[in-house]
Amino acid sequence: MKRIIEYAKKLYALEKYECHPVSEHEGGRNYVYICSCKGENKYALRISALGDREAEDYLAEIEFVHYLAQNGAPVTDVILSVNGKMVECIGWMGKTIYISLFTYAKGMLISDNGYRYREGVSLDEYFYNTGKTLGEIHKLSKKFSPSYRRPEYFEKYDMKYIDQLIPDTYVTLKEAIARKLEVFQNLPIDKSNYGLVHFDFSDGNYHIDMNTGEITVFDFDNCMYCWYMFDLANLWTHGVGWCQFEENAEKRKAFMNHYFDMILQGYRSETDVSAELLEQLALFIDMVLIENVIDEFECCERAGEELDYEDIVDAAECLIKSIPYTQFFAGTIDECRYN
Repeated sequence: MKRIIEYAKKLYALEKYECHPVSEHEGGRNYVYICSCKGENKYALRISALGDREAEDYLAEIEFVHYLAQNGAPVTDVILSVNGKMVECIGWMGKTIYISLFTYAKGMLISDNGYRYREGVSLDEYFYNTGKTLGEIHKLSKKFSPSYRRPEYFEKYDMKYIDQLIPDTYVTLKEAIARKLEVFQNLPIDKSNYGLVHFDFSDGNYHIDMNTGEITVFDFDNCMYCWYMFDLANLWTHGVGWCQFEENAEKRKAFMNHYFDMILQGYRSETDVSAELLEQLALFIDMVLIENVIDEFECCERAGEELDYEDIVDAAECLIKSIPYTQFFAGTIDECRYN
């Protein structure tokens, strides 16, 4: 990898920069390095070597990111190489490797701050800004006319692929997923509710400026055409971490209602959300749960490991037994889980 990094530095005129790896997270698809030089801007160098995507996949992602950045969305922009390319492709030891460089997101991960927000400022600001940021991205996505193509939801979430990926020992889970996909097929699709979404919009993929509260988003590696509600439902599931240790179920429920209301207030300050689809939040949360389950199986397949069912038990049991995931915070899922 050292020789690839040195070659990448030449591609982007970063010879005087030091490149330090970002700690890999479970399921990570890329090698990411922070490139820094005293008195100069920081950059994020991404090296993709899995070999399961084509050049057009990366070009389509980068085209979308650049479009968002150029139109004022708070995202990290792509930096052209010395060859004027948004994505560089090289052959290395029989592999095709794709290299991209991005501006560095101002601020920090909230996890790196111990999940503490700005001192003296209510979390309501954070929740509102999170929704507003997502709304800015979706507002621009609704106007986006790409030259390259990212996948559609059902191109990946296809039962033929899922049946091959998930072992037959999980037949009841596969049957539950198949039932949900049939329901998803009947959801309305038009430019107002379906488009290119981040598909992994969470606090691990944006930085917060702790001086201003501004959010900068990165890592559009999973972006695909899907319902905009998916990103909102994903935010809902990530909100549970703020109240999961509250013993009182009514307080958990009240917190989640308030949390998501603040998300929606921020979101609606930028773009609309379909009232019809918003009423089906629980269904879109199921869509998020399926993504989580598929991702766990894919990670295990790449690592050559067997899945630990405990890693997906809550999502799987909700899908198999048709228990709305939101009930976890009303105190009922623990009673239903293994009955």
